[in-house]
Amino acid sequence: MVKKIMRDPLFLAQKSVDATEADKQVITDLLDTLRANLDHCVGMAANMIGVKKNIIVVASGPFQFAMVNPVITKKTGAYQVEEGCLSLDGTRLCTRYQEIEVDYLDQHFKRQHGKYFGWVAQIIQHEVDHCNGVVI
Repeated sequence: MVKKIMRDPLFLAQKSVDATEADKQVITDLLDTLRANLDHCVGMAANMIGVKKNIIVVASGPFQFAMVNPVITKKTGAYQVEEGCLSLDGTRLCTRYQEIEVDYLDQHFKRQHGKYFGWVAQIIQHEVDHCNGVVI
C-alpha cells in the first residue's frame, strides 16, 4: 500500500531498530511507495513512511529492491555531493563513497552481501543514514 511521506525532522532523526520477518508488510508498503514516487525519488527508508525499522528500498534502472537491516562494511573513494530528500526541502552537502560493501537480508530474509558503485552506492548510503537517524 502506498503510504504518506513522513516529513517530521524530529521523527526522522531517531534511530531505527532491526526488522524481523513480522515486518514483511513494511517492505511491501515501502516498495509500493517508492514505485509511486519514481518520477522524483530513487530510494526510501522505512522511517520515511513512519516506521522506525532498518529497511531500505533502492531503484536501480528498471528494478527496485529491498535491503533489510543493511550494514555498510566497507567504503572507499570519499567525495562531496549535494543531495536532496523526499522528506525534506532543499539540498545539503554530504560525504559519500564511490564504492561500498553491504551485508543485509533480502526481502525473503536471506543473508546477502553486495558490492555497489557510483549512483547506486550513493542511494544506499543516503538510505542507511536515514536508518541511523542522520538527516542530511
